[in-house]
Amino acid sequence: MIKTILFDVDGVLLSEEHYFDASALTVWEMMYSSNYLGLTSSKFKTDYNEDEIKVIREQVFQDDKVLKFLKSRGLNANWDMIYLSFSHQLIHLLTQIKDTEFKKITQWCQAPISRETLIDIGKVLGNYDVKIDFNLFVEDFSRSTEMKQELLGYLNRLAKERLGVDTSIFTGHRALWSVCEHVSQEWYVGDENVFASTGRPSVQTEKKGFLANETTLAPKEEIDELFQFLTTKGLTIGIGTGRPELETIQPFAHLDWLKHFDGKRIVTADDVLRAETDLPEQKSLSKPHPFTYILGLHGKEMSAKECLSIPLPIKNGETVLIVGDSLADLLAARQMGGQFAAVLTGLSGKDARSDFEKHNAEFILDSVLDLKGIV
Repeated sequence: MIKTILFDVDGVLLSEEHYFDASALTVWEMMYSSNYLGLTSSKFKTDYNEDEIKVIREQVFQDDKVLKFLKSRGLNANWDMIYLSFSHQLIHLLTQIKDTEFKKITQWCQAPISRETLIDIGKVLGNYDVKIDFNLFVEDFSRSTEMKQELLGYLNRLAKERLGVDTSIFTGHRALWSVCEHVSQEWYVGDENVFASTGRPSVQTEKKGFLANETTLAPKEEIDELFQFLTTKGLTIGIGTGRPELETIQPFAHLDWLKHFDGKRIVTADDVLRAETDLPEQKSLSKPHPFTYILGLHGKEMSAKECLSIPLPIKNGETVLIVGDSLADLLAARQMGGQFAAVLTGLSGKDARSDFEKHNAEFILDSVLDLKGIV
């Protein structure tokens, strides 16, 4: 008997399309803006229209083939997707100048790659006729067997193969990853909210953001009724999302959904980051690690250390239902020992059904609203 339901947000309750748009714009800006590599600054601006954003996303993510590939490898965090896409292209660009600039490349790959470093790299690249090729990503990463966070480490192997440089600089959430994260937040939350989101001011101002333009994956009133139905039935509901807190709480407040949730059961990327900071010996705690959902189950009164000390699979795991749209959510549910309901409203839509069937998802739903039929 199900007693607790924990929801992912993107691809389940809210559309993640704007996240993917912001991710593509981030990679584009870091390639072309003079604040970063600045390869062709005339290609960059801050007020792209919908058609222009569509074209940029089609180029950067190759008609979403890159996004679908990364999700198939269990990677679900947009910041990691951005970092992998940009870093891979950076290695490709450096490969084109390695015969004449090997010493500089070695230096760049042995120290943190900050924004200032990217500007220096861009000045050197500007002396050569280098070509960006986003089409290479899936081809290169398909040669790997890495899953999830291990994909970041694969960048080091590519650097060794393509550049002849031994490095560990691309592993983990280091300086370059932080640069990618900040640019992404500028695009998503806009000038008004970027400091509250990151604790840092915008590098590139005049971005409106997507935060005030969230799209629900079913009529908001019907999702509201679903939450009311579940709580009236005596179920406990919570949130386990890779979104930061601002990008979760603000839309939920605007949609009038917060009234259904205990705030201590709304777990976001900020909670994961705090746990990783408090416990630096731990590897990544983001999905598909079950930490997000375990904390949502027990509530944020529990410390990260206590949460991670709980034996897996948890006792009475069959009473917990995870509702998600990705393999990362399913893997987290499996480690936790809970049941899983796959919702076919994520990036791959109904095409994801076969993957969820292959992994024996207990339930596969066309919409989150279909939960009423299984409770």
